[in-house]
Amino acid sequence: MSSTVGTTRELLLSRIRDVQDYPKPGVVFKDITPLLADPKAFTALTEALAQLCAKHGATKIVGLEARGFILAAPVAIRAGMGFIPIRKAGKLPGATLSQTYELEYGSAEIELHAEDLAAGDRVMVIDDVLATGGTAEASLELIRRAGAEVAGVAVLMELGFLNGRDKLEPALRGAPLEALITV
Repeated sequence: MSSTVGTTRELLLSRIRDVQDYPKPGVVFKDITPLLADPKAFTALTEALAQLCAKHGATKIVGLEARGFILAAPVAIRAGMGFIPIRKAGKLPGATLSQTYELEYGSAEIELHAEDLAAGDRVMVIDDVLATGGTAEASLELIRRAGAEVAGVAVLMELGFLNGRDKLEPALRGAPLEALITV
C-alpha cells in the first residue's frame, strides 16, 4: 500500500464514528457523518473514489439510495461523468426498470430510469457500505438490463464479517469490487 493510500485510509477511518447498539442492541453502526462534515476527509474520499472510476474506465456513475447519493454525486463531478440515481421503488417518475432483492426478513425493490443508461456506457456503482451485498447485486442486474456494462463497484467501507463480497462475486462477472476500508 502506498503512503498516500495509507494516509487517506487513516484519515477516513479517523472520521468514522462507531455508534453502539444502533439501530438495535448488539449492532455497532458505522456513522460516516463526521467524515462528511470534515472537508479534508470528504475531499480525500471523493478523490479516491473518482480515481477508482477512472482506473476502471467508467463513463457514468450510479449511486445507491440514499447515502450512495451523497458520495456518488461529488465523485461524478470530480470525475467529469454523469450521475444516475438508483432509487427505492416508486420514487422516480416516468418509465423505470425495477429489480426486487431479498432482505433478511422480506424483500425490497429498486428502480432506475430506463433511458439513463445505454449500450456503450461503462458504469461504476458507488455506495457508502458493502454489507450483505443485496442492493449492490440488484443494481448490477438493473445496469445490465438497461444495456450498459458494469465497470465495477466502489465503496467507502466493506463490512467483511457479513461476507457481502462472497454474495456479490457471481453478479460482478469479473468486474472489480473496490473498498477503501474493510472492517
